[in-house]
Amino acid sequence: MKRLAILGSTGSIGCQTLDIVRRLPDRLQVVALAANHNVEGLAQQVIEFGVQHVCIGGDREAFTALQERIGRHTIAHHGLDGLCELSSLPEVDLVVVAVAGAIGIAPTHAAIKAGKPIALASKEVLVAAGEPTMKLARQQNVPIFPIDSEHSAIFQCLQGAHHNPIERIYLTASGGPFRQTPLDEMEKAGPAQALKHPTWNMGGLVTINSATLMNKGLEIIEASWLFGVDSDEVEVVIHPQSIIHSMIRFADGSVLAQLGLPDMRLPIQYALLHPDRVDSDLPRLDVANMSSLTFEPPDLERFQAVNLARKAMKIGGTAPAVMNAANEQAVAVFLSEKIPFGAIIQLIYQTMERHEPVTPTFENIMKADAWARDQVVRLLDRGRQAIEEPNNAAYRYSLT
Repeated sequence: MKRLAILGSTGSIGCQTLDIVRRLPDRLQVVALAANHNVEGLAQQVIEFGVQHVCIGGDREAFTALQERIGRHTIAHHGLDGLCELSSLPEVDLVVVAVAGAIGIAPTHAAIKAGKPIALASKEVLVAAGEPTMKLARQQNVPIFPIDSEHSAIFQCLQGAHHNPIERIYLTASGGPFRQTPLDEMEKAGPAQALKHPTWNMGGLVTINSATLMNKGLEIIEASWLFGVDSDEVEVVIHPQSIIHSMIRFADGSVLAQLGLPDMRLPIQYALLHPDRVDSDLPRLDVANMSSLTFEPPDLERFQAVNLARKAMKIGGTAPAVMNAANEQAVAVFLSEKIPFGAIIQLIYQTMERHEPVTPTFENIMKADAWARDQVVRLLDRGRQAIEEPNNAAYRYSLT
């Protein structure tokens, strides 16, 4: 029996993690749950799984409302301190980090310091704080099991590699909803079009990141930290069918790939139970009746987020944290229908251009995160007319 703390339990990954727990009650038990502001959803989960500890973000009103819903047998925690307390509980065997944003860094570090293995879904932890996070994990000898389907695929392919050097990592991408949309039409698109992902069912931020291909940019940075490779050794390949989740090429030219249906529950389960593989009655990939698998290079003029992420990684310091925070803020503005799709990357680029990177300590990362979010708002206020016209030459740029 493995006892879990799930941070971000009411989100897409959190809910799918709980589905795996339901399927494997003899292997998994939930002892702690945390969410940002979904009081009702969190309370229902607490009641269903009978957890001992729960944490809510948001204001004190949310905390009070949660206390009233769960009764006196569950200990309620609040805010960032509460997340860190949950991730360090003695009875927890594995911490699932699936919260959105840089807020996931502190509880991840708290869990590592407490010797708790991590099942990591939050990209921000390694994008914004890859250097200090991996250094701490090595010092504490704590494993980090990736939940992202792409990094899980790489991790699975490496299990029998016997430390043979990686020559190339291929991150597959569906191409999102705009892979074949005319560029002018794409740049003027709104949330309704951008949220129509062709294969995956995900939350708003992740779906828009797939549409801009920023998700692949973030994954390049993650892969670099997780697997100890230079970001130049990580390549993005468009694979619309989303069956091959990633590939590795070794020094002898051999390529290993991990295949599966586009279902996040499989990589979640592998992270929870590693190294065991057990039957939880998930849907199977029917190889005999599988459609053709196609691949193509990404159009980096269309998807400039990929090179923007590479640039942030090369600059180093707090640059990736600023890029990530600016992206989150820009996506939030886009989802509120205040800017067109083409302005998302423009806002991120302009924010990065104004940042002076410093050493990525936790304090500096959090300051950079807050600065970047504020900068996006300021840029939008100052340049709204230009940003609302994506083809305006003053806001066009090219990354090589």
